[in-house]
Amino acid sequence: MSRIPGPRTAALASRLRARESRNVTFLGDDFPVFWESAAGAVVTDVDGNRYVDCTAAFGVANVGHCNPRVVDAVARQARLLLHGMGDVHPTELRVRLLDRLAEILPPQLARAFLASTGSEAIEAALKTAMLVTGKHCFAAYRGGYHGLSLGALAVTGIERFRAPFAAALAAEPLLLEYPHAGTALHDAEHAARLALANRDDIAALVVEPVLGRGGAVVPPDGYLRALRDICDERGMLLIVDEIFTGFGRTGSWFAIERDGIVPDVICIGKAMGSGVPISAAIGTSAVMDAWPPSTGEALHTSTYLGNPLGCAAALATIDEIERLELPARAERLGAQLLERLAPLLAVEGVREIRGRGLLAGVRLESAGRAAAVVRAALRAGVIFLQAGIEGDVIGIAPPLTIESAQLASAAGVLEAAVRQTA
Repeated sequence: MSRIPGPRTAALASRLRARESRNVTFLGDDFPVFWESAAGAVVTDVDGNRYVDCTAAFGVANVGHCNPRVVDAVARQARLLLHGMGDVHPTELRVRLLDRLAEILPPQLARAFLASTGSEAIEAALKTAMLVTGKHCFAAYRGGYHGLSLGALAVTGIERFRAPFAAALAAEPLLLEYPHAGTALHDAEHAARLALANRDDIAALVVEPVLGRGGAVVPPDGYLRALRDICDERGMLLIVDEIFTGFGRTGSWFAIERDGIVPDVICIGKAMGSGVPISAAIGTSAVMDAWPPSTGEALHTSTYLGNPLGCAAALATIDEIERLELPARAERLGAQLLERLAPLLAVEGVREIRGRGLLAGVRLESAGRAAAVVRAALRAGVIFLQAGIEGDVIGIAPPLTIESAQLASAAGVLEAAVRQTA
């Protein structure tokens, strides 16, 4: 054990600073730490310091870091076949995964593109909408985060990511205001209808069921149902981005279940492979059949499409979520977490506490205060991330396997850090 950050982290930071593009990793005197290993909800850095991870590594480790059953499945597959041939020579694993996804998703979502990253899944969905409608403009939400590749930027609603590359984007998205849970459903629906009223060039509306990077903003119950109706009335596709919220994070397998809706396309990823990159855009047959049958040269594919390691990891992950009943666990622990954090509303500068399942956020009065809280918590052995459009939210998204005592301890550290920085 050592101080945080420790000497090995400092040495590695110096080496990384010399070699990596300077816009990738923020390297300060007190942040970050370099990870060496992780298990469950505990991360160990290169200096031997241990932390409770309240990020699930960007929402990836829903079944816990290095879940033994997922690790074993990946190791077995690595001895058999590391890589297939994308859209040319498939594997049985790819078929098995597509069948398994069909079991946990609404039956109408019947056809899929497998990919490696969330951005790729989003781009597959956007291309699908363009083929179906013949239109090329999109509606999305301020605060929405759908990836940083050039195509995904077409619907990302955080201006600092879009601005440097705006000239290369074919069309500016129509950005709607994302409603908070306290907003009346009627008012939220009216605002969406008003924003879309004079637009007949929109191919699809893209929405997160709960804003993830945007700061754990929860819309009013029934909002997705209202959007489904609006899209049907206006001939637009509804694309739901469940890359962060999927696989149990918000208390159900997928957040769309709360409103009982079926989108035209759902995008999934992050926790799907528990750390092995894999994602998918999955749509209804009516929508996905806008793509022509392959004649030997696919219009949309990638080298790692249906990668065997990703498929093996995803199959094992789905089995673990089911075996451990993690959606119900996330709902239960999430309710306890929000109750535990409620007293913070009395602390100076705490603006809001919100969330659903194990996706929560504490909004403070400034990004500077949030950064100070994240650093204070890190020194105390808990990892959090800043979130929100302005960076003024402390995001909380631990592995769904986190022990109750670990979560309570992490909440105590967060409370102390918020009070300390008041």
